[in-house]
Order: sequence, then structure tokens, then C-alpha cells
Amino acid sequence: MSTMEIPYKTYLGEDELPTHFYNVRADMQTDHAPILHPGTLQPVTVADLEPVFCTELVKQELNTTDRLIPIPEPVRDFYRMYRPSPLIRAYYLERALDTPARIYYKYEGGNTSGSHKLNSAIAQAHYAKEQGLTCLTTETGAGQWGTAMSMACVYFDLDLKVYMVKVSYEQKPYRKTVMQTYGAQVIASPSETTQIGRKMLAEHINPNGSLGTAISEAVEVAVGTEGCRYVLGSVLNQVLIHQSVIGLEAAAAMEKLGEYPDVVIGCAGGGSNLGGLMAPFMADRLAGRRAPRFIAVEPASCPSMTRGRFAYDFCDTGQVTPLAKMYTLGNGFIPSANHAGGLRYHGMSPILSQLYHDGHIDEARAVEQSSVFAAAEQFCRAEGTLPAPESSHAIRAAIDEALAAKESGEEKVILFGLTGNGYYDLLAYQQYNEGTMTDYIPTDEDLERGFATIPSLPGIQ
Repeated sequence: MSTMEIPYKTYLGEDELPTHFYNVRADMQTDHAPILHPGTLQPVTVADLEPVFCTELVKQELNTTDRLIPIPEPVRDFYRMYRPSPLIRAYYLERALDTPARIYYKYEGGNTSGSHKLNSAIAQAHYAKEQGLTCLTTETGAGQWGTAMSMACVYFDLDLKVYMVKVSYEQKPYRKTVMQTYGAQVIASPSETTQIGRKMLAEHINPNGSLGTAISEAVEVAVGTEGCRYVLGSVLNQVLIHQSVIGLEAAAAMEKLGEYPDVVIGCAGGGSNLGGLMAPFMADRLAGRRAPRFIAVEPASCPSMTRGRFAYDFCDTGQVTPLAKMYTLGNGFIPSANHAGGLRYHGMSPILSQLYHDGHIDEARAVEQSSVFAAAEQFCRAEGTLPAPESSHAIRAAIDEALAAKESGEEKVILFGLTGNGYYDLLAYQQYNEGTMTDYIPTDEDLERGFATIPSLPGIQ
């Protein structure tokens, strides 16, 4: 196929909107280790998780056998507002880099929430409404998940309380405004509204907050409120199932073009972005078919995959959630206040952790904040879209892969996920352009303090 035959943007038709989510866990040769009850240290059951999550979401969380899960028709109806999302050929970036590589990105930032998070938010709100619940609680880092969840809750007439990591609450006030516009109550975390929040504030443990702390607060409120459940925007199996629509659409669009990626790149904080984009291509890998190289890109300030430990750990700082075996920096790790708020989490998805441990995710890279913003501005100037800091980690790696192709003369196909726009992140761009942005990489001593909070579980591998 010649260059002129490949359109800049490729859209699927409405009739090509996926009808089913894909559950990669059903195809994994080595399933991830079971999630453990924090009290008994036994594998969790549906009954264990029902007080926290919606029942249907619990069933999806523990589903190891069903490859395809039907997308409820009310969710598909909502998807039609903004899906299928475009697959874009980055011609102008290719030209700027003078690379023989063909670069594609799946763009998820074209909805009001500004990111891919809406894909899972609307599904989770649907299941909550179907169950007869009246309210939900959640946490948010950069605010993308909280924004998406506020949109989903107002659509299904559910109350929502959002615990927003304090540093992001202060850095990104307009995301808070959007959440409030959709009717959500937004609280800076740690807060005085919960026991764990008061403890963190009284002991001056982490005044800037963290996703782990915000999770603890949201869970505490959910389990203590009648008709309420907790929802999470990343890490869990259920979320990766919902986000598979990204990869399913990307694969279908590339097939239309007669293309197949040699490399698939996604930013990695909790795992929803990369996990969703790579889903159908990982299915090819697990079935022994042709498959891309998979690259996970994380911030050097919160390097769970590149410097973390593969161990059982709590998913929250308050140590009230179940334990998952994952790459972790320790539930007590305090990330620096960088601008990639959606990637500031101490652990990685158990599914992605197991795939990385088994070598199915080929590489994890940790990149510094200033290098990420340099790539973001290069992309913006070439392609005309302002990317979110989180997605810009994938852009950094995509540019580096394209430059490597230029050196080798290799005409490889690169696919990355641009899963959010950066229009609420202008403070970060301002700091980068004014030269006041700093890079912080945790020392070995910093990491050891986090590792010290990983529980010792004799006899449990």
C-alpha cells in the first residue's frame, strides 16, 4: 500500500463498534496469582468483594474462562456518542523525524472527559444502576478518571463522591470544576472526612496525597454507606476488560489498512491504557501467532515495573483492600509531585505484571518528566494535538523507536495509545516552557522505605 493510499484518519463505522469486551485472562498460559483477602489471606470470593464492588464487576474481576463478555446495549448506546474513536497516521510527525517508520496512534481524547477512562466508567455506572445502587465513590489522580466517572454517574442518575489526590487537586483545578459541573462531590485527599485521611494528616505522612491514600478513603466511605459501592479506574481485571474496546477497534482499523504493528507502546501507571490497547495483539502472542513487541512506559519518578518488586502487596496505603501480586514499590511509597498524576501509583495491574514477568510484555522503560514534555511539544507542533502528560510517555518511546528505525533504515510499523488530551494540564506545559520543571528520580533509599511496607507473607509465593 503506497503512502497516498493510507488516510490520515481511519474511522470504523457505527456498525463496527465492538459488541463484546475481550478478557485476556482467559487466554493466559499462566494466570496471575489470586487476589487475597486481607484478613484470611485466602483467595477472594464473590461474597468477599460484593460489599465493595458491584456484583457484576466482581464476577468480571474473577472471570478466568470467558474470552468474550457482551457489552450491555445501554453502554453501547453511550459509546456511540464518541466511539469508534479514530486511528490516526502520524504523517506530520514522521516527516519531522525523517523516519521510514509508519507511526499510528489510537486517539481517545475526543470526549468531554478528555481520555479513555470513560470506556470503563460508563460500564461500571451501568452495572451499579442495574443493581439498584444509588451512589458510588472513587479516587482520581490527574482527574481524568474522576471526570469520566462524573459523566457516567450523571447519565445514570447516581451520586458520586471523588477523592482527588491533593497535589492534583491543586495542580489541575479545572478538572475539579468539570467534575463538579457534572454533579460530583470532589474532596482533596488526604482529607478530614475519613479515618485514614485524618490519620495521614495527623501523622504528616503524605500531605500531597497519593492514589493509594485516595483509594483507602473512597473504599472506607463506600463500605460504610448504604446503597453505595466503590469503583476503580485502572489496575483491576474488570477495567482492562472494558478498555479492550480500544485495542479491538485499533486492530480492526489497521486490518482495513492492510497494516499490522511491529511495536505496540502504551504508558503504564496502573495498566488500563496499555492493557486496553494491546488486548487483541496480546491474544495473537498468547495463541502463538504473529505479534508485536510490547513496550510499557512509566515515569522515572514512580518506576513500579523497572525498579519495583514482584510481590503480594496491598492496593491501598491504608491496607484495607485485598492483596494482589504485582510489580510494586510498596503501598507506603510516596511518589513525587510530578505532572503525570494518572501514573502516580505504587503498583501495576496483576495481569500486566504477570505478562511482564512471563516475558510477554517485552520491555518496560522509565522516562524522566522533562524528556516526556519535550516529546509532547514535538508531537504537538507536528500533529496539532496537545497530549496529556500520561500519554506523552508513550509518545516519548514512539519517537525514540522511530529514530532508531531511521538509524537502521527499518520500515517498521509503530502503534501507540494517545489516551488523553492535555488541555487541563497547561500548568505543566507552562513550567516546562519556563524552565522551572524538575526531574525527580527516587533513590535506592526512597525505594527501600516503600519496600518496607510490603507485607511479609511466609509460605505465600
